[in-house]
Amino acid sequence: MAQSTRETERKYEAPAADDTSWLPDLTDVDAIASVVDRGTDDLDAVYYDTVDLRLVDASAPLRRRTGGADAGWHLKLPLSGDSREELRAPLSDTVPEDLRDLVLSRTRGAELRPVVRLRTERHRRELVDAGGTVLGELSIDAVEAESLLAGATRASWTELEVELSEGTDPELLRAVDKVLREAGVKRLPGPSKLARALEETAVGAPRLPDTRSEDVVAGSAGDLVLGYVEKQVRTLVALDPAVRRNLPDSVHRMRVACRRLRSVLRSYRSVLDRAATDPVRGELKWLAGELGGERDHEVLQERLDAGLGALPRELVLGPVTARLQAWHVTKSSEARTRTQDALASPRYLALLDSLAGLVARPPLRRKAAARKPKDVLAKAVLKEYDRFAGRVGIALKTPPGPERDAALHQARKAAKKARYVTEPARASLGKPAQRLGKRVKGVQKVLGDHQDSVVARAELRRMAVAAGTSGEASFTWGLLYGREQTVAGERQRELPKAWARASKPALRKALRR
Repeated sequence: MAQSTRETERKYEAPAADDTSWLPDLTDVDAIASVVDRGTDDLDAVYYDTVDLRLVDASAPLRRRTGGADAGWHLKLPLSGDSREELRAPLSDTVPEDLRDLVLSRTRGAELRPVVRLRTERHRRELVDAGGTVLGELSIDAVEAESLLAGATRASWTELEVELSEGTDPELLRAVDKVLREAGVKRLPGPSKLARALEETAVGAPRLPDTRSEDVVAGSAGDLVLGYVEKQVRTLVALDPAVRRNLPDSVHRMRVACRRLRSVLRSYRSVLDRAATDPVRGELKWLAGELGGERDHEVLQERLDAGLGALPRELVLGPVTARLQAWHVTKSSEARTRTQDALASPRYLALLDSLAGLVARPPLRRKAAARKPKDVLAKAVLKEYDRFAGRVGIALKTPPGPERDAALHQARKAAKKARYVTEPARASLGKPAQRLGKRVKGVQKVLGDHQDSVVARAELRRMAVAAGTSGEASFTWGLLYGREQTVAGERQRELPKAWARASKPALRKALRR
């Protein structure tokens, strides 16, 4: 697997590389005691992308670089602010398979080919504190860019780059920035050398047709709904590498993005043609289901571990911990394999293509999409709320037992949909939509804990039976089961109060104003 580092940097205009009289004294920054010259490196980087530059569009450049201390393959993924995550793989003649997989959600399986070559003469200086710790690096880069696409052209420029060492407080970058700006050194607007190279070599490459600007009226209902859809699609695509690397909470967040998209595509059928969006919703449901095994196991494991950890030691009889650990290893491995198989499937790539097409060529129902958002969005929110209210009503009238558990679970799913539909509406409906979403989330939380207890009890019963069959004491499993029953009862008693807060007529009346 590729090695990961966090890169935090800013780039500036540089008049020249050989004459640095324009460069201010950075020891004026409190933390920097000295600036140490580390000589010059000759770097040669070839950037790989699809023919229509999908990685460039996603701000995720992939390069093969020789020269310097970190020769090899580098993939940069965007983070927040001035930071990016850089994933590195050893030097090879072809794109490493693990990096190819990590860009798959952005390339959607299209061929990767060389698009730009950058030769850089890098003059390096280290920013060092009084104790000798290297806080960062300042480099002055003389760059020669060559397009490797049809109609190859060249360009050259010089730029200044300040990059922090891992673990250095980002405040240092702001302090250095202030000194540079006061000396008249201007920050570059472009995010990377690659972006500048593409601009200055005037590389022309076909892009996915984008008709959004022609079809969408700024500030309209269609504008707000599509903006939300685009955000969730970007989130899903960006989370793909994290899910493949099994990073914490990534599966959960990707599954939520699927659910948000499904919910909004369903709730705003007046804006987006369901003939185009319903097939996409079906595939999002499939993906969320494939991710669900891993996420549901995560939640259940945490719940069972916490329950066992809360018991006094004298009440833990038999090899309970060992059985629970064996169950976890088996189930987590099965769930992880299911996730990986889904992301490696042609079906997933087809879904990514469908989502890209949905964003680039939105299937608008023009009349509703062009209307003012308040009327269209408020109607959708209230319609979804009514469905939710009906589910809660059914659940509250159902006698205790398995049928009520099932009804409460359906109410929980309806609560999520009702909450998600308020999210794109908040820009237009403001605090009333936000307040309603918050109250619905309160009900969802109660219902969610109840459903988690239902799932936990079913698993605990299976473990108790297995333990008894093996001649082990089942007392502890029964105790944990009983505690989950108590939790379920408490949540059912909390539900009417939470529902009373979410069902106040004033909440819905405020949306109609």
